[in-house]
Amino acid sequence: MTEHEPHRYVATCSWRGSTGDGYEHYERRHTATAPPADISVTLSSDPAFRGDPTLLNPEQLLVLAAASCQLLSFLAVASRARVDVIAYDDTAQGVMPHAAKASITEIVLRPHITVASEVRAERVVHLCEVAHRECFIANSLHTDIRIEATVAHAQQPA
Repeated sequence: MTEHEPHRYVATCSWRGSTGDGYEHYERRHTATAPPADISVTLSSDPAFRGDPTLLNPEQLLVLAAASCQLLSFLAVASRARVDVIAYDDTAQGVMPHAAKASITEIVLRPHITVASEVRAERVVHLCEVAHRECFIANSLHTDIRIEATVAHAQQPA
């Protein structure tokens, strides 16, 4: 690949069954892969749409993709800024209201970031904002994505 060629991502989904008995009766379980990774994931629809609640669903994967991309973008930005991040934990939430046009209208990321040294929390939050602007997934979505970061400092040895 040359420097100017686009990155391409492949995903496969596979389902077998029958929809002949109507909406209430067909199996929602299906498999997905994203070569060249050799892992296969079994997915279903959201339980609100008769899916299996023990399996991931596409809506969860969208929220997970946004959270993961923000994490990776933040780590890149922080490392370039020479900020020593030692932990990053996020509990993200997506909202899909009951509406005529079904869509996830909001994703809220709530990273809790622990840094090793006395970096001002405002600087870490600013780096979160920079990372958000650089996040490939956030830049690909029309959904509002909010980041509500909290910052902690690692305990210094006595």
